Amino acid sequence: MATITHQNTGDKSQFILLEDDKQIGLMTYKMEGSEKMVIDHTEVDSEHEGKGHGESLVNAGVAYAREENLKILPLCPFVKKIFQENKEIQDVKA
Repeated sequence: MATITHQNTGDKSQFILLEDDKQIGLMTYKMEGSEKMVIDHTEVDSEHEGKGHGESLVNAGVAYAREENLKILPLCPFVKKIFQENKEIQDVKA
């Protein structure tokens, strides 16, 4: 089973997708001001693609944004697509 951890390093933070303690994906973002997350990159290892892991990373980012009262600017094409397809997460879109 895959788990997601969050590393908030200030400049370049990330959500890391782990399976059996091995990194199989990540989503990176940077903060713009104190209220906006700019998600700029998402990747999942090729052998794990098509299993919903990328969307799980986006959902982790959305949950974090909601907890911290942040907005998300999706620069990453994959994240932008997920936002376009999913009405339930529009509340955090910048």
